[in-house]
Amino acid sequence: MRVTKENLRKLETYYVGYLEGEKLEEFIRDFDVKIAAGHWAAGDFLDRFATRGYFPELKSDIISQLERVCKAGIKGVEFHDVLFLNEKGEIDEDKITEVKEFLKEHDIVATNMNMNLWTDPKWKMGGVTNVKKEIREQALQQALKAIEIAKKLGCGTVNLWPGSDGWDYNFEVNYGKQLEMFIEACITINKEAYKNGLKFCVEAKLHEPREGNMIIPTTHLAAFIAKEVNRECGVDNMGLCIDYGHEQMYASEPAQTVYALKVLGVPLLNIHSNTAKLHSNDEDRLAGTGDIWRYVDFLYATVDIGYEGWYGEDQFTYRMDPVKAMALSKELIANCLKKALLIYAHKDELEAIREKGDQAEVVNFVKKIILTG
Repeated sequence: MRVTKENLRKLETYYVGYLEGEKLEEFIRDFDVKIAAGHWAAGDFLDRFATRGYFPELKSDIISQLERVCKAGIKGVEFHDVLFLNEKGEIDEDKITEVKEFLKEHDIVATNMNMNLWTDPKWKMGGVTNVKKEIREQALQQALKAIEIAKKLGCGTVNLWPGSDGWDYNFEVNYGKQLEMFIEACITINKEAYKNGLKFCVEAKLHEPREGNMIIPTTHLAAFIAKEVNRECGVDNMGLCIDYGHEQMYASEPAQTVYALKVLGVPLLNIHSNTAKLHSNDEDRLAGTGDIWRYVDFLYATVDIGYEGWYGEDQFTYRMDPVKAMALSKELIANCLKKALLIYAHKDELEAIREKGDQAEVVNFVKKIILTG
């Protein structure tokens, strides 16, 4: 992001009021706000209640999804590795070429490659922590292929969300052994990512699809693992992807988590923006439609620590047209970020007030920005 005294001053003159249309685009360009979307955000969407999907008329091939990302005005896109693997699990070079040509033609950046180790039924009891050694090895090999695919597409990061790794029942697994297997896999992946000039991140989540817990239920545990992996590898190459909705699931303070990573020396490499209710499941609704105070606080933290990555839309807006949904999230992320930047423009004043220990004065200082800025 580009944050200077000059463009911060424009927030209270040129960028006054709610941003939309061309003024929104100017703001995004001026501050170099990097907003991406997961290809899955382009639909179609299905769940166990609508097994034919909510928009069955939409084509679900990757090019059709990318066309909808373009139509929404999004300039970055995240992928899953399985899009580029054939039925034998081999890398499909023709698909990579096809997507690369589309990205170049439409001036879209491939931001991140996610390792999908949960969709195939063979991962149902775990991927890199499966009790069967041969399945663990298959999962690890696919993760390494994801790195190769990411490099070919020009991604900056690879991400492991271990959706299948964890447990559903007490006493189901040996927690210590499972954690050791996960750390061992992360060390191997991190070394390969570093060798290929890519950053490696993991994404925590409390549960779902696991009913009990996933192997890294909180960002805090994930940070501990990243520090251990980086120590073993001798390079600070492994970091985290914070999914805002996942933080809501266990009701942490997302802004505090951002600062915790900074203090612990663990890189924040990617952000998945969305909305979920506290202590709920991962709803993946439009970003910025929940608790505005909490979300702006989170965005302020990313500005304050100097986060330079992407704000990626990770959303499943089941009953909403995906193009409209992606465009809306982009608009809402940018407007909430503008509020965070307005507060940041007066950071010294805010810190001085904080030093007084007067809660009412802090609220008075930010209230008009939050509610009207």
